[in-house]
Amino acid sequence: MRIHDITVPLSPDIPVYPGDPIFSVESCSSIADGDHTNLSRITLGSHSGTHIDPPYHFNNAGVRVDELALEVLIGKALVVEFPGVKEIGRNELERYRIEGTDRLLLKTDNSRLWQEREFREDYAALTAEGARYLLEAGVKLVGIDYLSIEAFHGSGEVHRTLLDQGILVLEGLNLSDIKPGHYQLICLPLKLKGGDGAPVRALLIGGAEAASEPGFDPHTSKWPLA
Repeated sequence: MRIHDITVPLSPDIPVYPGDPIFSVESCSSIADGDHTNLSRITLGSHSGTHIDPPYHFNNAGVRVDELALEVLIGKALVVEFPGVKEIGRNELERYRIEGTDRLLLKTDNSRLWQEREFREDYAALTAEGARYLLEAGVKLVGIDYLSIEAFHGSGEVHRTLLDQGILVLEGLNLSDIKPGHYQLICLPLKLKGGDGAPVRALLIGGAEAASEPGFDPHTSKWPLA
């Protein structure tokens, strides 16, 4: 069983979506300075780095991050790749026959952008038409490899189309070393009460062969054997 960590490390060096709080770490206690422990204070936005968008992010009546169904956050996932594509719409998605896929991760050229500290506005994104297609296909969670699934100058339509229908949005993934195919996904956010979003530790288990393996059972905590 191979575990792939697709989480972007939180540090002052990661890009931040314009207007969001900047990530910082401050030492409160240091063994090197004669203290008994190492202890830090961290400051970050709820949508820093790899994070989840719950419906509440765009709708005051929506489900909040601590109310998310765990069964959506754990299970079989399909990674599809869009090299050289800036706008992912219906035509781009239809080629992959994603009907019946619960969790879909979009790998784009964005994964290369994590090497840059400054935020890039020209990242690849899902279009409103693409979002509507995901609704038709029955997707329950969609992820992408940059800080927003929607284009930088978007109106919010993509987010609202997805979130208002209960499709969770997983943003800020690093899929640089991930090959397209089937995996088992784990993406558990911090349990922030009433949260509009939260950082996530996102993992993929296995590879193309994972489609034929039994899925993770959250009721027994038994993992499929490699």
